[in-house]
Amino acid sequence: MNILKKLYFLVKGFLFPAFCAICEDSLFSSSEIRYGLCDDCLSSLNISEEKKCILCGKPLISEKEKCLPCRNGTNHSYDRLWVLFPYAGKYNKLLKEYKFKKKLNLAEFFTEKIISVLRENPELKDAIIVPVPPRPGKINELGWDQIDYLFKRLKKNINTKNAVKRCLKRKKSKIQKYLSRIERIENLKGRIFLKGKSPKTALVIDDVITTGSTMEVCASVLKKNGSEKVYGLCLFYD
Repeated sequence: MNILKKLYFLVKGFLFPAFCAICEDSLFSSSEIRYGLCDDCLSSLNISEEKKCILCGKPLISEKEKCLPCRNGTNHSYDRLWVLFPYAGKYNKLLKEYKFKKKLNLAEFFTEKIISVLRENPELKDAIIVPVPPRPGKINELGWDQIDYLFKRLKKNINTKNAVKRCLKRKKSKIQKYLSRIERIENLKGRIFLKGKSPKTALVIDDVITTGSTMEVCASVLKKNGSEKVYGLCLFYD
């Protein structure tokens, strides 16, 4: 971080005192204010290193690359899925503070983690980043779109080859929360559609994956409209 940025965050912290999104302690240094996290909490937030299925992203017990359901024929339209954090404990609070309390500084933390995945995986070198489209009415309920804000941050920080393209749109559908995976997929069929050209290689990004139905439908739409490779990345897995 350059001197001007450090000065900006220090002045901002002095005029508008900030508190850690996890432990709620006061933030003092420019780096703490930049991320919205104290140094102790920031250092404790690491991408999960437990082995995860390369197709559905769920933690593995003994399998090398794929979980038992994926090996036994659960079909996925996407070619691989990365998931970063478990949606539990401090990670649960991290997302809630960002999504529901609009702690915008946390987007800096998430952006850096996404960029690290892009840099560490050669197959993503030329991938076009595609955000999962928001559910109609979501912005009115929350007051903003947390994924869209994250993509604005990504747009300023990623390699120009990894362009951001908002090419997926979503029509109104039933609330997904109480539906099974199959029911969720059926509920979204025809509700997520392409607007514009489908990228040759796409990386679809969402905040939380539960059943994988939204990611599945997004990938299916992209594949049917010309994408050769579709990858997925979710910040949290539930």
